[in-house]
Amino acid sequence: MRTSHSMIVRKKYKLLAGRRTIVLGERTLVMGVLNVTPDSFSDGGKFFRASDAVKAGLAMERAGADILDIGAESTRPGSAGISAEEELERLLPVLRALRGRMKIPISIDTQKASVAEAALDAGAEMLNDISGLKQDPKIAEVAARLGVPLILMHMRGTPRTMQKKPWAKDVLKDVSRGLRESVAIARRAGVRKSQIILDPGIGFGKNFEQNYELLAKLPALAGLGYPLMVGTSRKGFLGATLARNGKPLPSGERTWGTAATVAASILQGAHIVRVHDVEEMVQVAKVTDCLLKA
Repeated sequence: MRTSHSMIVRKKYKLLAGRRTIVLGERTLVMGVLNVTPDSFSDGGKFFRASDAVKAGLAMERAGADILDIGAESTRPGSAGISAEEELERLLPVLRALRGRMKIPISIDTQKASVAEAALDAGAEMLNDISGLKQDPKIAEVAARLGVPLILMHMRGTPRTMQKKPWAKDVLKDVSRGLRESVAIARRAGVRKSQIILDPGIGFGKNFEQNYELLAKLPALAGLGYPLMVGTSRKGFLGATLARNGKPLPSGERTWGTAATVAASILQGAHIVRVHDVEEMVQVAKVTDCLLKA
């Protein structure tokens, strides 16, 4: 029996970050997650001291990360926000210490324009807004004025409410519509089309089945015409899938589950994967890229 098999062909994109060009689509880029928070779901408190965070960031670069994403506000389910002042108090010492020591670009995971601007001023080169400009649309103006890449993520609700809301009836439609709205806000503010990256927001206001559905249907989101970033690393749906004796698998033990979803994301067209376990996922990405090329 002959089957016709078609692999996704990833479109290539070029972004400008500071004085460098980031090429997407030739190989998968691995974004390392660095949370300088006391309470993030997976590594909260681990890198809360600036010196620990700097060490961890440099270690991720050595392990093969292509981009470092630094966040100072926890966005785990149920979390409440913090002030811009507090966010900057956590971020700036880390950014200043990394400035000039890191060769890879630093992305800032924030939902506040004032934080985005100060962080870019301190050496960051990309912005990652998990609210897709719904929280503070002025982030788009900052991105446009400074010409930096902007990652727009889909989230249903806010971190405080996202796992309590009624789920979307059609998750792909809901995410596509939400991302289109975010893109429209960005474009109106003057962000160039070539500087936008989209993220379906796995785990942000979706139930466990919907997360798998989104991963399976990523090619439909690629059809929106922008590069895709996917973050599944250590998320709750993996903990639930891998539960032992009715208890979700702890976040630190979800590396293998994460690896499966990272490979799947790449085979479905993701350009960037956002992960905690950089060394392991760099291997997963390299091998999966060879499959795509074959």
